[in-house]
Amino acid sequence: MSKFFSEKYKALVPYTPGEQPTERSFIKLNTNESPFPPSPIAQRLCRMAAGDLNLYSDPQCRDLVKIAAEKFSVGEDEIIFTNGSDDILNFAFMAFCDKEHPAAFPDITYGFYPVFAALNGIDYTEIPLRHDFTVNVDDYMGINKTVFIANPNAPTGIALPLSDIEKITASNPGSVVVVDEAYVDFGGESARGLIHKYNNLLVTGTFSKSRSLAGARLGFGIASKELIQDLNTIRYSTNPYNINRMTAAAGIGALCDEEYFEKNCKEIIKTRENTKKALENIGFTVLPSKANFLFAKHPKIGGKVFYEKLRNEGILVRHFETERLRDYNRITLGSEEEMKELIGAAKRITEAAE
Repeated sequence: MSKFFSEKYKALVPYTPGEQPTERSFIKLNTNESPFPPSPIAQRLCRMAAGDLNLYSDPQCRDLVKIAAEKFSVGEDEIIFTNGSDDILNFAFMAFCDKEHPAAFPDITYGFYPVFAALNGIDYTEIPLRHDFTVNVDDYMGINKTVFIANPNAPTGIALPLSDIEKITASNPGSVVVVDEAYVDFGGESARGLIHKYNNLLVTGTFSKSRSLAGARLGFGIASKELIQDLNTIRYSTNPYNINRMTAAAGIGALCDEEYFEKNCKEIIKTRENTKKALENIGFTVLPSKANFLFAKHPKIGGKVFYEKLRNEGILVRHFETERLRDYNRITLGSEEEMKELIGAAKRITEAAE
């Protein structure tokens, strides 16, 4: 770092994104992208919007907000759009955490949470998951901290039932509870319907996974109009034009093409269950997932070694080096053909390890 870098950030450890290789062709199963292209409607509207890129985008995203509010059964003043869900999560740390309201989240979860906390100078508590990687709801009851729960969780894929989310929210009326639903469309239960019951609940989501718009960067938050006003204060104080014209248009198209969305989600869920069975048949332990990825380990080969051998075969998965996770790898669900390639490579690698 340079001598000019601010002291307040010198100890900051940035988030490490998944590998995006350029030097060779890989089967990419490491960043939880959709194997399907964006909806044809989304693509068409996006191309049309490109002709107006000389003009600023609508900072209120009125057309997108109107369609999304109807889709999610909320008021137009109860939703906010951001540049990916990372943006809304960062806004939540900025808006709802301070010395009197430190943050709390699981010790194994989305890796950006501790980064956002450190970036904003927020004290935080990491609450250990159980031995089986599940969240102990009792650990969050009445803790009077700003709670961040990824549901389904990452990188495990394990989901909490909606009743548990409600317990956590109800027990912390003086603090905001943020439920990060990046993967909810693959079999989880959304908490969006609870925002009219609990004014301290913020539900975040993304178009990156189930709506095939990872490259467009479109996220959102749903909450009471008062919480949305708070978040918009942050947004308008940083970048009011955070959603470009092409992304907003693609988002509208993705929401309008419900048939395409549902078809792709069902296909990914089917692929997930078939891949889980195939991995278990060759000796892997696979956690129960409600996401578009699987978290798996094999008793005869370490996680790092398996990751490296897969990479040598042209297949990328995500490996984590922390103590409790190093035996596992996170495997994104790709196309049916890609998963056949994965299973074939996994068989060869594990058989050679015996």
